[in-house]
Amino acid sequence: MQQLLLGQTLAFAADPFATPPEGAAIHDSRGGVLVENGRIAAFGHGPDLRRAHPRAAVTDHGEALILPGFVDAHMHYPQTGIVASWGKRLIDWLETYTFPEEARLADPAVARQTAALTLDLALDHGTTTLLSFCTIHEGSADAWFEAAEARGMRVAGGRTCMDRNAPASLRDTPQSAHDESARLIARWHGRGRATYAITPRFTPTSSPAQLEALGALWAAHPTCLMQTHLSEQTDEVEWVRRLHPEARDYLETYDRWGLVGPGAVFGHAIHLTPRERARLREAGAALAHCPTSNAFIGSGLMDLAGLRASGIPVGLATDTGGGSSFSMLRTMAAAYEIAQLGGHALHPAQLLWLATEGSAAALRLSGVVGRLAPGAEADLVVLDLASTPAIAQRAARAGTLWEAVFPTIMMGDDRAVRAVYVGGRRVRPA
Repeated sequence: MQQLLLGQTLAFAADPFATPPEGAAIHDSRGGVLVENGRIAAFGHGPDLRRAHPRAAVTDHGEALILPGFVDAHMHYPQTGIVASWGKRLIDWLETYTFPEEARLADPAVARQTAALTLDLALDHGTTTLLSFCTIHEGSADAWFEAAEARGMRVAGGRTCMDRNAPASLRDTPQSAHDESARLIARWHGRGRATYAITPRFTPTSSPAQLEALGALWAAHPTCLMQTHLSEQTDEVEWVRRLHPEARDYLETYDRWGLVGPGAVFGHAIHLTPRERARLREAGAALAHCPTSNAFIGSGLMDLAGLRASGIPVGLATDTGGGSSFSMLRTMAAAYEIAQLGGHALHPAQLLWLATEGSAAALRLSGVVGRLAPGAEADLVVLDLASTPAIAQRAARAGTLWEAVFPTIMMGDDRAVRAVYVGGRRVRPA
């Protein structure tokens, strides 16, 4: 049966980083999205769609704004239980919080419970697609994909690989990392809405032999993603330099093993050299901007405007639990604040694009999710632009669409999420 969703609609006709942002979007105050068989069948002016499809079941969201569901390009579902833990930088965070928490997911029941909770929290905040690190345990990746499959969600993820500089209980070997990842690829990659991501945590915890094995695995399965971390903090960069004095820079420690190219998603990428920027652009690799995490653990200011101007794909990400919020609205607000500190005022169109089409492109899902267009999967979020008294009073004075949307970006949370659709099925409110 066809469904027709009515409300304000906002779609992008162009990349707002490549064209004037005010003209990159198409807004209709009386828009409509026609959904059929889990996909967007048509998109346009609501009254026109209603006349053309008189038998469609109609849901009228009034003045609320219909957008593609948010896409989180980098997060750690095993860290849900330690989100907003106090006072650590990256290496301390790993040793004090992350590694002990990830060890708990050796228990399949804990992994299943954590994966279910994470995805439910994501849906509560309007996020319908996520790329997540799992843990060293093969069952943690199974739990992630099983929970997503039960909810009909499109997700990506992978078993985290570490064979050095980690507790013994969380270390593997180059061979076991390769073989268990290969089994998971066979089990999950391309099954339903699942994408597998080959996942070395980062250079300090993966030996050259392990990176070589994972590079070979990616070469054998090039439609998979590859996710890892890059240049998050200055002390991390120095650690890599001490471990690999032969490398010109951090990126080269991945590149020499075939782990830089289309489908590679590098989290953070704050402290890049000019050579690394040029190589990322040349290789077609993508970056995930994690602004709440970068502020929370004092990592630094990503040069988002400069990276986008140079043509490097960038998506937006919560990085939970190093990031301090499950909300992509809060993440957009943090991206705005981080950019301001770097001397750039991101336009609301750019922020919304990063959280939808930008992140989808980083995950090689352009046109699949993150877009209001015929043929795209019908993962949608409906935002109330007057969800709290503070937001409502500011939005009431708005003279333009962007003035109406920006208060929700800066002050909104899960209260702004009026409805969420996954594959055309309404899942929030349940």
